[in-house]
Amino acid sequence: MQSESSQSLLGPLGGAQRKIVAVIGDVMIDRYLNGKVDRISPEAPVPVLLHSDDRATAGGAANVAVNIAALGCDVRLVGSVGADRDAEDLTQVLLNSGISPKSLVVDRDRPTVSKTRIVSNKQQFIRIDRESKRELSLKAEQEIVQAACAAVKDADVVVLSDYAKGVFSVDVLRQIIDAAKSLGKMVLVDPKRRTFEAYRGADVIKPNISELAAATGLPCQTDAEVEVAANALREQFDGALLVTRAEAGMSLLRPGRTVSHFGTAALEVADVSGAGDTALAAFAVAIAEGQSIEEAAVWSNFAAGIAVGKFGTAVVSRAELETAIARTKNSILHPGALVNASAASEIASNWRKRGDRIVFTNGCFDLVHTGHIELLSTAAREGDRLIVGLNSDKSVQGLKGPDRPIQNEADRARIIGALRDVDLVVIFDEPTPMSLIDCISPDVLVKGADYTEDQVVGGDLVKTRGGRVVLIPLVADRSSTRIVKRMKA
Repeated sequence: MQSESSQSLLGPLGGAQRKIVAVIGDVMIDRYLNGKVDRISPEAPVPVLLHSDDRATAGGAANVAVNIAALGCDVRLVGSVGADRDAEDLTQVLLNSGISPKSLVVDRDRPTVSKTRIVSNKQQFIRIDRESKRELSLKAEQEIVQAACAAVKDADVVVLSDYAKGVFSVDVLRQIIDAAKSLGKMVLVDPKRRTFEAYRGADVIKPNISELAAATGLPCQTDAEVEVAANALREQFDGALLVTRAEAGMSLLRPGRTVSHFGTAALEVADVSGAGDTALAAFAVAIAEGQSIEEAAVWSNFAAGIAVGKFGTAVVSRAELETAIARTKNSILHPGALVNASAASEIASNWRKRGDRIVFTNGCFDLVHTGHIELLSTAAREGDRLIVGLNSDKSVQGLKGPDRPIQNEADRARIIGALRDVDLVVIFDEPTPMSLIDCISPDVLVKGADYTEDQVVGGDLVKTRGGRVVLIPLVADRSSTRIVKRMKA
């Protein structure tokens, strides 16, 4: 078994002609009032900020638009602003980014939504929000719909950035989504509603874990919990979900398809402000330029990882994104590396394109013994690449009791991965590796001969896809359970 450079499913973003993305939603302006705090006021127990400078950036749907422009697509931005200084400053920010403000509808009864952050040494002390709870006027609402329908006609992809600031009534959402779908345009939504029924008909919703939890009333911390919540959500929305999960990365969930979980691409976290907008922007650009949903999710994850490394509402450039992807593509994946299921599926697909046969086996491998070595070395000879599914600590406890495993999953993965016959190791939480087998789609599935072929989990699936099941004789009197009993004795 030889080493392999990690390959991405994605080529460089780009194309001969710039694509167009329609961004419709709640535009804002983000202001930063910067200075230094080195004393407490004698008038009250509050810090005194010695002001140094101000900065204004696009926020909300406008931030999505600016990031899309920075990533190489043209933008048609539709939203509502007031007749005020904030609208003037936001207009200048957009023009500096190459975005026309002509489709921003002025509602004189409402202010431009703004967020002002008081900052010292990159630490926020307070945020001041200016907005109105008043609904858009009927005239402004009609103008929004008219401008949105015009933008949709030009666009390759439609993005709805809903911050629950008044642009999207249920009726406005329905009209825009219907207009987009009648023209065959893909619709992506960043939601801020308690439930997601109003977005029905859209293709992809990008909630964060808090929004998914609120919409379903279910916990959304682990991979398994996110999957359960996504299934529960199907009564509200039947499209794809791209769930942003902060330090846990992202999850892509689609009806009838294997779930993809993406570990975070962030190297360090400075500020999460606007990271969701950047993730949505990268996803939209990738889709507009012809990438698959899976590929777009990868780019989205990388873009969010870059954004959280910057302070404040930040813009990620195309060069930054391509550099981050190139750095990953050029990294060397050592034999026996521990990867997640999504990465294993991608790597296996690339190996298969080269003509390699993928072998899969699984187990707890708690205390590695001669029987394990014989199983793995024999399995490796059945193909060109061996992927080992390793039961997580939680899964082992479910199978063997609360006193197991003896070694934690990280140590077990390191030991198995160090064996020369093993190419990849993937940890799975479930009692069986069925979903992992479905994800990787091996050519050969190997188990010990203490099973019969009809008892092998995933055997029927592998054979249905043209693969085969191999049973390997066990080494007599060798097992982790036997070793544990001898140790206790």
